[in-house]
Amino acid sequence: MRESELLKEISGIRRADLRRWIEHGWVVPERRGGDHWFREIDIARVQLVVQIRRDMAVSEDAVPTVLSLVDQVYGLRNELRRLAKAVEAQPDRVRKSIAEQLRKDA
Repeated sequence: MRESELLKEISGIRRADLRRWIEHGWVVPERRGGDHWFREIDIARVQLVVQIRRDMAVSEDAVPTVLSLVDQVYGLRNELRRLAKAVEAQPDRVRKSIAEQLRKDA
């Protein structure tokens, strides 16, 4: 999606704000033919920045910290998914042993 289309789709975002977010590296669209092209992940990131700034009233100075924390949570969720798949692939006795240990540690 081109920048002009994105600005129409997401209400309340100004071109100057979007360009500043790109400049800060909060959103990293592709560059093609002098235009910014936004993939689905970029659009989601823009929506997240809008929520952080407008809905949560987070100051611009704090946005990088919030984005970093969100990125870390996302990474941890992916790692937990991978771990869950690895545990699920184990024999029944191993899964039961892991479940038992988790109950003891709770």
